[in-house]
Formats: sequence, C-alpha cells, structure tokens
Amino acid sequence: MTSPFYTAEHNAFRDVMRRFVEKEIEPFAHEWDEAGEFPRALYRKAAGIGLLGLGFPEEYGGIAADQFMKIVASQELARAGAGGISASLMSHTIGSPPIARAARPEVRARVLPQVLSGEKISALAITEPGGGSDVANLRTKARRDDDHYVVSGEKTFITSGMRADYLTVAVRTGGEGAGGVSLLLIEGDTPGLSRTKLKKMGWWASDTATLHFDECRVPVENLIGEEGQGFKIIMQNFNSERMGMAAGCTAFARVCLDEAIAYARERKTFGKPLAQHQVIRHKIVDMAQKVAASQAMLELLAWRLEQGESPVAEICMMKNQATQTMAFCASEAVQIFGGAGFMRGIKAERIYREVKVNAIGGGTEEIMKDLASRQMGL
Repeated sequence: MTSPFYTAEHNAFRDVMRRFVEKEIEPFAHEWDEAGEFPRALYRKAAGIGLLGLGFPEEYGGIAADQFMKIVASQELARAGAGGISASLMSHTIGSPPIARAARPEVRARVLPQVLSGEKISALAITEPGGGSDVANLRTKARRDDDHYVVSGEKTFITSGMRADYLTVAVRTGGEGAGGVSLLLIEGDTPGLSRTKLKKMGWWASDTATLHFDECRVPVENLIGEEGQGFKIIMQNFNSERMGMAAGCTAFARVCLDEAIAYARERKTFGKPLAQHQVIRHKIVDMAQKVAASQAMLELLAWRLEQGESPVAEICMMKNQATQTMAFCASEAVQIFGGAGFMRGIKAERIYREVKVNAIGGGTEEIMKDLASRQMGL
C-alpha cells in the first residue's frame, strides 16, 4: 500500500515493528489468548524497540512521534490478529498521558521512566459499574484527610487492571457534575485496593478487572492536575484513544481481508478454488473497498491533527467507520472460511470475537454519533 503521508523514517519503523510482531507476538498469539495472559517480559521487549515511548517526552525515555508513527505502531501490532495483546501492551497510552501532561514534576520523573522502559504497567480507571461512559457523574469518592486522599468506590472493565502498577483513577473530590471530578495516581500495592478478574467474549489475552477501593489512602502529591480539573484532562485523552482504536480496527479488517484472500485461493469447492466463484470475489472486493475507504479517512484525519486542527466530529465518525469496517470484514472472512472459520486458532475467528469491544470501548457507536452531531451544531 502506498501513501503520500509516510516518510522513510515511518517506513523504517514499520520494518522494525513488523519484525518484532513476527518474532515476539504472532507465533504465540493463540497460546496467550487461550492462557488469558501474556508474559510481562513482552513490555520490556516492546520498550527495547521504542514502541512504548512513542509520543512521550524524551526526558523520561519517550520518543518524538507524529500521528503517522502512531498509526504505524497500531497497525503493525494488529497484524498478529490479537487485540487483547495490543490492548494490554499499550494500556499506558491511555493511562500515562495524563501523568505526562499534568502530574507534579517529581511524580512524572518517578513514574514515567519505569512505564516507558517496560518495568511497570500503567492503566486508566474511569468506567464504573453503574456509569459506563458517563464520566461527569462518576461516584468513586476521594475525601481529603490531611496530606492524603481517602478513596472509596469501584471501577470496572479496566484494561491491565489485574497487574497494573500505576492506576490513573477518576474520582469525585467535589460536588456533582464534571466540576467535581479529579484524577489521582494510585499505586498498585496501595492497602485497601483489591481486584477481580473479568471473563470476556474476546480480548482473552488482555487482563481486564473490576477494581475495589476500600478507604485507600493516597498521598496528595499524587493528584494529577488541580482538584476539579480531572474531567478536562480525561477529555484531552479521547482524540488520541479513538484515533488509535480506529487505526487498529482498520488494520484488523485488513488482516481478515488478507486471510480470506489466501484461503480463497487455496480452498477448492466444486472443482475450482473459492476465489474463482463470483460470489466470493464480490465479498472480497466489498471488504477491500471498505478497508481502503477507512484507511484514507484515517490518514486524512491524522494529517489534519498534524496541522493543529481538532476535528472532533470526524474523529468520532472515524471511530465508527473503522469498527463497522472491522465488523463487516470479520464476518465476511469467517463466512468465506466456512466451518474452518468457526474453529479457534485462526486470526479471523479471534478478530470476530473482538468486534464488539471496539464498538463499545472508548465511547459506544451511539455516543460517537451524539458527540459528532453536537459538534456539527445539531
């Protein structure tokens, strides 16, 4: 695939990423999915090629990266066809930006180098059992007690929740609504913190948890930003998160397309390869058309972000476009595989199980449409 947006530097990094995925992830993806986890050593290996540091300040071990470098990273990871591995390995991309952006200097200096080197794991904890994406009305409370906050409440559906060393947690320090929300960095060994592992439809290799905070004492210096400013900091995360999800989903759709093409050329029915049946060729072209359209939209939005724009409505639509493309291509790939597509072990089957988490996480399709319509003045 050629594109005017990628430089020699982007392509060199793509080569590094592709070798990394082919050696360190792809051969083990099915095994790790069945086991429900992957080795912590993978974080250090990912840090070794610069993956974990992309876009973070260089003074803490980060690497300068534009939107297209991040697309390369997301899309090369997706080639393994294992969204759970990508989600947990990269959970710091939603957990650590608030730290880099708004934590106290001494906290940044202590935490970020450990995360970006792969020694520690960072996660974001926003969603609550009764709240979903309604961030402004979260209920987990943090009351001030001298030089600590005392935190009580629950978070759920937290990616890397079981083994995260650092949790960026949204809490209520003030009154009702967005203005009462703050962010705290809560360390994984804090007394009163307990975790419950969740079983999921897909993303099996990603540990996902409900977190329970029972009078957890958190030092006041772990406040991220100012009291009452947490909602604004959380919102700043969303453009990046949704672009990353859109890049990954588009690439997962392409994996399904590639697998379907390879299988259709090899598998014979009624005396000829599947690819020589018109109905199969039409399915493949429909898949290719949707992937190409999604990739073009993604790259144009990335370019606009690089120009300093903040096209929120289009990013919301892009997230929906990509997840719908992934859903279509996963379904068609499994259909082309027939009975073999229903068997565990192939990428298309794994991706098919992961469709819904992408359409829900980072904001559901319905929320994306509502946000986009508001940005359009409707």
